[in-house]
Amino acid sequence: MGQARSQLRPTLVIGGLLLLITSVIYPLVVTGVAQVAFPGQANGSLVAVGDRVVGSSLIGQAFSSPKYFHGRPSAAGDGYDASASSGSNLGPTSDKLINGIHDPKDPSGDFDGIVDRARAFREENGLAADAPLPADAVTASGSGLDPHVSPATALLQVVRVAKARGADEAKVRALVEQSIERAELGVIGQDRVNVLKLNVALDAQFPAK
Repeated sequence: MGQARSQLRPTLVIGGLLLLITSVIYPLVVTGVAQVAFPGQANGSLVAVGDRVVGSSLIGQAFSSPKYFHGRPSAAGDGYDASASSGSNLGPTSDKLINGIHDPKDPSGDFDGIVDRARAFREENGLAADAPLPADAVTASGSGLDPHVSPATALLQVVRVAKARGADEAKVRALVEQSIERAELGVIGQDRVNVLKLNVALDAQFPAK
């Protein structure tokens, strides 16, 4: 009995110490370092206008007004739903992905495909019916939460946004080009534009009339 107790005691002590280190000390240290070294990222990369938080630069939003740049399509819930992050899970040869589903008997199950999205994008931006479009203009990301579009997709929206705001087209185009985030070290990732940050800068520089 005495031998069992002598073996049990160090086991409990070591287990308690490991529990204290991994569940209390380590999280507190990591949180403290993050708050000091990377406060913005540690708190969710929030974007604020004045005292009002308008979103996170890590999660896209559904912009529909012609006065704003629009993000890429989203298959997460009803669109950019962080609690339902996902892609459409449809392959490139899927008829549903390409042509969508439009059942007049059950409109609740309607699904816009690439053809529908391409048509809508061209019409709202005043493009020719056969104008080529970047892939991200008509397809959702794997997470459904991508906050970025390609520079090409953003630039195709310049004319619409400038006209809706009564702003100079060249100046709006320059703002887009200034907002391009370059690939890391020139090779990691792709050049991209954060839609929320661009729209915040747009409101600041060209207030909607």
